[in-house]
Amino acid sequence: MANQQRLRRVADQIQRELSALLRVELKDPRVGLITLTGVEVSPDLAHAKVFFTTLGDAQSLEDALAGLGHAAGFLRTRLGRRLRLRVTPELHFHYDASIERGVRLSQLIDAAVTGKKAG
Repeated sequence: MANQQRLRRVADQIQRELSALLRVELKDPRVGLITLTGVEVSPDLAHAKVFFTTLGDAQSLEDALAGLGHAAGFLRTRLGRRLRLRVTPELHFHYDASIERGVRLSQLIDAAVTGKKAG
């Protein structure tokens, strides 16, 4: 069992290393420009939820999710070589819609302030 501070450090390291791997080593065209927004690691360090955002429509999101799912084994192997952990976490990719929700809320607030109807 790892303590919370260690889990946070491991999650931050995984996010940094995965960002570099995605930028430099991943050649899958389905995975376009994505941004990793966070990583949550299970207490036993066996699983890692990797949250990402991408620009584009629903089709590009589906393509990116499929590409990341397909490349998860490759990324885990490369990550295992970079990290000094006994067990490399299994990677699970999830779309992070919080930025879109934030933009939508901001538009609603702006519309309420100006008295216009939000589109």
